[in-house]
Amino acid sequence: MDNEKISMESLAVELPREQQRVRDLLPLYDAIPTGVFAATLMRQALTRAEQAAATGDVIGMLRSYEELKGFTA
Repeated sequence: MDNEKISMESLAVELPREQQRVRDLLPLYDAIPTGVFAATLMRQALTRAEQAAATGDVIGMLRSYEELKGFTA
């Protein structure tokens, strides 16, 4: 993780925002033949983020937030 500090309140806002941003990237990666691997990684990361949020796993949510931030267009 970088030096950015995130509070519980902002994590509750920022994690869903990152999840949506990555969901919005999926069609771009699905549209190109070489994007299948990256799209698969994105879907797995989204699943981990959803599971962490559903169980209240704060450490998992922070890890997922950082992981999702790494996906770019």
